[in-house]
Amino acid sequence: MSLAPRTLIGRGDRDANITPDDVRSLLAQAFDRPVFDGKRALVIIPDATRSAPIPLLFKTLAETPGERVAALDYLIALGTHPPMTAEAIDRLVGVGAAEREQRYPKTRIFNHAWDDPAALTSIGVIARRDARRLSDELMTVEVPVTVNRLVTEYDVVLLCGPVFPHEVAGFSGGAKYLFPGVAGPEIINFTHWLGALATSMRTIGVKDTPVRRVIHHAARFAPRPLVCLCFALEGEAIRGLFIGPYEDAWNAAADLAAQLHIIRMPRAFTSVLSAPAARYDDLWTAAKAMYKTEPIVADGGEVIIYAPNIKEVSYTHGALIDQVGYHVRDYFLRQWEKFADVPGMILAHSTHVKGAGTYDAATAHEQPRIQVTLATGIPEERCRRINLGYRDYHTINPLDWAHREDEGLFYVPDAGETLYRLQEDVS
Repeated sequence: MSLAPRTLIGRGDRDANITPDDVRSLLAQAFDRPVFDGKRALVIIPDATRSAPIPLLFKTLAETPGERVAALDYLIALGTHPPMTAEAIDRLVGVGAAEREQRYPKTRIFNHAWDDPAALTSIGVIARRDARRLSDELMTVEVPVTVNRLVTEYDVVLLCGPVFPHEVAGFSGGAKYLFPGVAGPEIINFTHWLGALATSMRTIGVKDTPVRRVIHHAARFAPRPLVCLCFALEGEAIRGLFIGPYEDAWNAAADLAAQLHIIRMPRAFTSVLSAPAARYDDLWTAAKAMYKTEPIVADGGEVIIYAPNIKEVSYTHGALIDQVGYHVRDYFLRQWEKFADVPGMILAHSTHVKGAGTYDAATAHEQPRIQVTLATGIPEERCRRINLGYRDYHTINPLDWAHREDEGLFYVPDAGETLYRLQEDVS
């Protein structure tokens, strides 16, 4: 009997909740089998920049399959985010370290380390011909596939987390918790720059994307069975849970996430005040407030990222971003000799934040489609230096923006997970 369910287990409904008892029942169907007896399981979960019912999942997995397995350890899919502190991990899983040690002796929790070669191992290589095919001919390079070596040291790997529209992959979740979640720098850089070449506007909220194809291709190199647990959420409510093969579970959750998290608007706006959720603590993560609203901003309009709590561009990559700045995609492509050695993830973040636009190499004129302005704790001098607009957040009252759609103004509180598109946009 296989460790991984061969068929999809789960259910979802945009208008009905999945209760904690439902979660327990679904997990029991998937994991309450003798085949798990004595096995070692690794659970990959998102960090605190994703909203997810991790405390419920942690406690429920401790019952099933936790009672059957020899080990039930956790690896936090940080991508390139900073490692979580002990206190932050306690909040993430909803159980303090002392209580975990007493009640869950089979469980340890690890941070991923994307930039530590000793923490990584190679599981395969994406050939040039496959990279070209999967990327719609946007990239033709050989891609080493490295992951956290813990992925190779357990009998089964559980990929757990929510699915939302995503600027690089189309939708998050599923095998994306491997790549880039617990991956090494080569495939992280490749997938992010590929997403930038495809552009966020043509990727976000789309299931079949070049990056998603690469992710699924790379997941086939995994040396251990993969079981995927995909949640579809609306706020704190669980609307769907799907357990099974990573492509099947992700497909089902992405279909439901599209219903829950893509809102069609009847008109474009000249100015959008987008206030990212408090879970984001730097622009690297809070920029989702831009990605998710860019499609509804009229040509020549503006997105204002309103986040007084944010005082840093990126806690991991700030120095590199300061050097490169924020630019449209073609700014880099038309001057590739200047930027070929910059990591793809940096270039991708830059152009995703700046948005669509053009660059004329002959005149060195860059023309973004819209203006992106920071109303954050990042100083004006730094905003100007990295080629973004600045507004003093003290001069903005979000309530002044509410209910002014007829004037071309739109306010998005708690931004970052819901994608806004125009009704006539068929993407």
